[in-house]
Amino acid sequence: MHRTTTLTDRDVLAVGQPRRTMPARSIVDGAQWAGDDQQARAIVAAGFQQRIVAGDDLHLVVERLPRVRRRQLILATAADAAGGAHSLAELDFLGLIRRAGLPEPNRQKVRCDSTGRRRYLDAYFEQWGVHVEIDGGQHLDPRAWWADMRRQNDLWMVGDRVLRFPAWVIRAHPDEALRQILGALRAAGWSG
Repeated sequence: MHRTTTLTDRDVLAVGQPRRTMPARSIVDGAQWAGDDQQARAIVAAGFQQRIVAGDDLHLVVERLPRVRRRQLILATAADAAGGAHSLAELDFLGLIRRAGLPEPNRQKVRCDSTGRRRYLDAYFEQWGVHVEIDGGQHLDPRAWWADMRRQNDLWMVGDRVLRFPAWVIRAHPDEALRQILGALRAAGWSG
């Protein structure tokens, strides 16, 4: 159990019982009380991924609180998550390409597949037609795997390049992932 001495009316849900904090405040509290930085980042990213919060929701909460533990981490993670990095692996990927000096891709780019359904591309280097998909464990289910392949085939048919990485490769073998991303970007005309 955690207690707080700073709880404004904006932080408390006005309906229902028991009284509870608003989602953005709950996420900030969860992140600052998390056991480590990775867990804190995961809490923030999950809030955006599940569309519990959006935009500047967490920034507004942090501005109201005088002593937020992990303030910079929460704000940086919220900015990246609001921009479309919705998992730890996607946040790690974003850090990897920034450290390497690569151009920043669009994140969670919306496109319609061949059946007309809206799909979200994890990372899309639009100028070069290079997609990077970062797959968590749910992608191992045969139906999910086939859906991924079908979407990938749709992208290949229009001439784009698609790179897929399991989340653990981004964390455990970032140099290998980076070599492949660099190779795809260069093959597509990037000269950086």
